[in-house]
Amino acid sequence: MILRELTAPVSLTNEQGLLNPESVGWARQPLVTTAGINGRTAWGRNKRWEYWNVITPTHILALTVSSLDYATVNDVWVFDRATSDVVHLGKTNLGSGSVVLPATLGDGPARAKSGTLEIDIVEEAGGTRLKASIPGASFDVFAERPEGHESLAVVVPWSTKRFQYTVKDVARPASGSVTIHGRTYPVPAGQSWAVLDHGRGRWPYDIAWNWGAGSGTMNGRVIGLQVGDRWTDGTGSTENSVLVGTTLYKIHEKLQWSYDLDNWADPWRIIGGGLDATLRPFYNKESSMNLGVLSNRTDQCFGYWSGTFDTGSEVVEFENIIGFAEDVHNRW
Repeated sequence: MILRELTAPVSLTNEQGLLNPESVGWARQPLVTTAGINGRTAWGRNKRWEYWNVITPTHILALTVSSLDYATVNDVWVFDRATSDVVHLGKTNLGSGSVVLPATLGDGPARAKSGTLEIDIVEEAGGTRLKASIPGASFDVFAERPEGHESLAVVVPWSTKRFQYTVKDVARPASGSVTIHGRTYPVPAGQSWAVLDHGRGRWPYDIAWNWGAGSGTMNGRVIGLQVGDRWTDGTGSTENSVLVGTTLYKIHEKLQWSYDLDNWADPWRIIGGGLDATLRPFYNKESSMNLGVLSNRTDQCFGYWSGTFDTGSEVVEFENIIGFAEDVHNRW
């Protein structure tokens, strides 16, 4: 099934707060407005978040600002690739008072403040400023949005009451600095990459998914991988694409994932829709949380992607594209 491409702005929800069928599709830019996911309709099922991951030659950085209606879950994680040293702080608070999230992507800042955790995500000319601070670590990174750069925006419809709008924006050139234990390191331009996962929707309570992303250059061209699985099954939507230069190639097929979490360092292989990609991991970021009604288990394996992608007019080869693949199970 080939999902239609959206080419004009459209609202995710209708006047009754249900899924607007005109929004179901995919786009090369974030065209869907999501002001209807405001916590006043279907309270408890609204999920809103901004997740950014930045990989540099020396560090991996991640931040999350999120609201689940009844709680906020905010997180900052800094990983030293040479020593495997981790500085991390996650904060879960009842209610939504500790976060600010834009109604629609790009409409305003995303911010979180909870004790010693502070996050600021602000749109600037030509890109997005990512700032975060926790005890022992902080960073200030600019994720550039090159002219003509395309991202993958998809609406996933489970039903008229349960649906998700996701923007996966990979291969954003990053620059800035990261400070860990009082020592500051550069986030060098041309060698560092940022990835965005923007989400707005109303989710089932129990859900599992795969997500993978990769960013880099090959033969002077930017290569960005975006792959997902399981959570879109049965909806007619997929979140699979490859970025070559600034052009996004949508993969409409469901991909085949092969991996072994009992041996996470073994290669992950993903094939289908012209893509044949293998991730060779060097680190597994394992995390879990169980607060009764709210729980999460994540294995996020960072490594290097290699493989090929058939655009229909050429076969693009890539190797040593930095990124990750993950297996997640949420009850929320």
